[in-house]
Amino acid sequence: MISSIWNAVLYQPLLNALAFLVSVIPGGDVGVAVIILTIIVKVILYPLSQKSIESQAQMNMLAPELNKIKSNGASQEEQARMTFDLYKQHKTNPFSGCLLVLIQIPIIFALYYVFFKGINFQNGVLYPFIHVPATMNMIFLGILDISKKSLVLAVLAGISQFLQAYYMPKPPTVSSANPSFQDSFTKSMNTQMKYIFPFIVAFIAYSISGAIALYWITSNLFMVGQQIYVKKKEFSVVVK
Repeated sequence: MISSIWNAVLYQPLLNALAFLVSVIPGGDVGVAVIILTIIVKVILYPLSQKSIESQAQMNMLAPELNKIKSNGASQEEQARMTFDLYKQHKTNPFSGCLLVLIQIPIIFALYYVFFKGINFQNGVLYPFIHVPATMNMIFLGILDISKKSLVLAVLAGISQFLQAYYMPKPPTVSSANPSFQDSFTKSMNTQMKYIFPFIVAFIAYSISGAIALYWITSNLFMVGQQIYVKKKEFSVVVK
């Protein structure tokens, strides 16, 4: 049941979209089709991801107030009440960003799965009005074979992941002489996402195929651009 829904709602539409793009792109360059499909999906998800980034940015702006609440010596119950009032006053939901990310995960994973499973249009999953591309060129821009492992693309995938983590809005840091488990865990996760996860991404990208690496590069660079835009927008609001 779940598998059927997954194929009908996510995997099959994305695979058909990829087949269509390959058929209309001059020379049938699959690499270019991968980039275009990834951008299309990211544009569709843009409102959700934008809200998520803005929500995190709003939390960052409230960090000084959160620091004051935690250091005022009040009981935990009083701190919780004051924190809730602060969120209510600024119309901020600390969990909205997480919810929006969770909504995006199945779609992003389905797109990843299209490339992970192998770009094969011969398995009967194409719609009747989508034809198997007459030409399929796996040599991206006539330079790199994305059907095989690519060290160059894998390294670029790792670099793009580092940039994505670098520009990602940092969660608010609540100062405390005795940081809570949550604060310590958040700091540890941020460090891993910034310095360790890029190596994991590069390793996975190299282990599978150049298509996966190309997907990761495109997705990460799109997010970098989106995050830079949110930071500039946030800065312009502060200046005003």
